[in-house]
Amino acid sequence: MSPVTVPCSYRTGRTLGSGTYAIVKEAIHVQTGKYYACKVINKKLMEGREHMVRNEISVLKRISSGHSNIVTLHDYFETAHNLYLCFDLCTGGELFDRICAKGNYYEADAAGLVRTIFKAVKYVHDAGIVHRDLKPENLLFRTAAEDADIMVADFGLSRVMEEEKLTQLTEICGTPGYMAPEIFKRTGHGKPVDIWAMGVITYFLLAGYTPFDRDSQQQEMEAIIAGDYKFEPQEYWENVSETAKDFVRTCLTSDPANRPTAAQALEHKWLADEKPHFVQRADGGPADLLPHVKKAFNAKQAWRKAAFSITAVRRMATLANQQPHTTAQELRAELDKYKEESEKEVMEDVSITHHHNQEHPSQASEDLPAQLERTNLDGSN
Repeated sequence: MSPVTVPCSYRTGRTLGSGTYAIVKEAIHVQTGKYYACKVINKKLMEGREHMVRNEISVLKRISSGHSNIVTLHDYFETAHNLYLCFDLCTGGELFDRICAKGNYYEADAAGLVRTIFKAVKYVHDAGIVHRDLKPENLLFRTAAEDADIMVADFGLSRVMEEEKLTQLTEICGTPGYMAPEIFKRTGHGKPVDIWAMGVITYFLLAGYTPFDRDSQQQEMEAIIAGDYKFEPQEYWENVSETAKDFVRTCLTSDPANRPTAAQALEHKWLADEKPHFVQRADGGPADLLPHVKKAFNAKQAWRKAAFSITAVRRMATLANQQPHTTAQELRAELDKYKEESEKEVMEDVSITHHHNQEHPSQASEDLPAQLERTNLDGSN
């Protein structure tokens, strides 16, 4: 049965952001008035790489709606020009912006965040998935409320790991400062790369900068492979407990075979002890980490390089190989042109195709896991 084309049941909202090959727009469901974050991917950019989107959907079908701290895929469809993936709209901002906006920030706050994120990582791993791009920018708050859930987002680089096949992934991907040594060494990698990334995130949450931060990507990579990091400068770490440092060391174990699992990390005393760990101030209370964290983070922001993830470079190299006379600058211009095309499409004016719910497209978000079993996202019009 050929897919049915129907009017789009969403209205276009504002543009929220832009990735390597996709833009993210607000989408409002016409019938319910609900807001979603919609990843919009130009189909011309996906020619020959449809497996990347199919992979993201197959990962999300295993975990959507299964955990309160993981972003849910609610719907997906295509128009003549674009692919659309509709996710939870997280309006509470990125993790670090939220911390910097607080009046104070204690080690117990950092431990609470790490514990919550690690529980979500454990859920992802138990579902047979490795995330491969855990970093603060992919940790978002659901709403601006004080007690809002923190959400693990962006499963674009995730993979299903079939334990019984004992497969190891060998491609280089991720965001350099958060990548584990085995990714660079290409010795095969799997779930332990997420534990390493959580070690980097924890270090970042305690100090405001990353452990392998260097002047060049080459030096950063060499430091990661050598496991070369310190808890310095001292003024940034004197207010952090030895228990917290031990937790970071445990996650940043160079040999992936000796790194803890997510379940074992949650048993570490820094996360498991009822009484919080902290460095005591003269008045007996916990030391406030915010001044140093904010200072380091703001200094880094001022000099922030246009972080081009290795994945983006590899995608562009692949495109360059297909078009040998094209320069990186021309490729960047072409990517930007395609993304601009995607951004201009007005959802309420187009017809869409639901491959996963051909009988009742308008109720696409009601039973996503069942629909996704019938997915046939092949990039065809």
